This record gives sequence, structure tokens and C-alpha cells, in this order.
Amino acid sequence: MPTLPPARLILDRAPSPIGELLMASDAEGRLRAVDFHDYEPRMLRLLRLHYGETTLEAGAAPAATRAALAAYFAGDLAALATIAWTTGGTAFQQAVWRALGEVAPGTTLTYAALAARIGKPAAVRAVGAANGANPLSIVVPCHRLVGADGALTGYGGGVERKAWLLAHEGARPRG
Repeated sequence: MPTLPPARLILDRAPSPIGELLMASDAEGRLRAVDFHDYEPRMLRLLRLHYGETTLEAGAAPAATRAALAAYFAGDLAALATIAWTTGGTAFQQAVWRALGEVAPGTTLTYAALAARIGKPAAVRAVGAANGANPLSIVVPCHRLVGADGALTGYGGGVERKAWLLAHEGARPRG
């Protein structure tokens, strides 16, 4: 659900098996963005896209967010569902991201199948664009989308990370 742009965001960093995570949270403790350290410019671009000019200050993410991400990487795949998050975006993007949140760990879905799930079967490319504008990597599991033939396709954190995340979750996509 879209919310007002935050005046400031808190930026924290945390280790993960696939690279340092960047986490941007608002004053209410809701996660607004997650990305990898080597994709920081992408995260900053998405934050500007969704919120305009927002101040980003170093600080600690909520303990519950840090604990849930650590638990996910330790094997508790359901832990991501406990993270409080919100983000900007169009109504269409929001629909895509909500539908992504319903794709269970260990499963994959094609872009066409996700478009059909949101009632827009002809919007396959628009679903891909919304997926690419997702600022909540891992938490809103865009890595669970695959190509029409089941092969891995692009991922904002790199295809190698996508493959790692899917293997971590027990999914067996082609590619």
C-alpha cells in the first residue's frame, strides 16, 4: 500500500552469504529498500524514483528486520514474511509486488503467470518492468520469477545471486 514519502531513511548494513546487504528503514521501523552493497547506486536510484529526495542517514535497522534476514539466510525461509515493509510505486507496481509476496519459497513463477495472477495476462512486459523497479530485493521475492522456459533471467543483484537464492530455497529452475 503506498504511503507518504518519508522525510528521512535510516541506512544499515548487514552481512549475508551473498554479499553485504543495504537496508533502508523509515522512522516507524518499516523496511523501505534492501539491496546489495555493489548495487548501492541502483538502490539510491529506486529510492529517488519512489520517494523523491529523501535524506539517508547511517543507523541501525530494526532488530526484528535484522533478525528475520539472518534467520532467512540460516534456513528459516518463512522469516521474510515477518518483516514490516512498505514502499512507494504505482498501483500496478504495488499489485505486482503483493503478488510476488505470495510466491512461496522454493517455487518459481514465470512473468506471464504472475501477470495472469494479477488479472493482466497481456501485461507480461509491464510485470517485468515492475519487477525491475522492486526496491525490496529478497523480501519482495523478485528472484522467484523465471523466463517462460523456466530459465533464469535478469536479477537486480546479479543472476549468480538469483541462482544462489533459489538454490537456498530449494527451487530447481533451469538455467
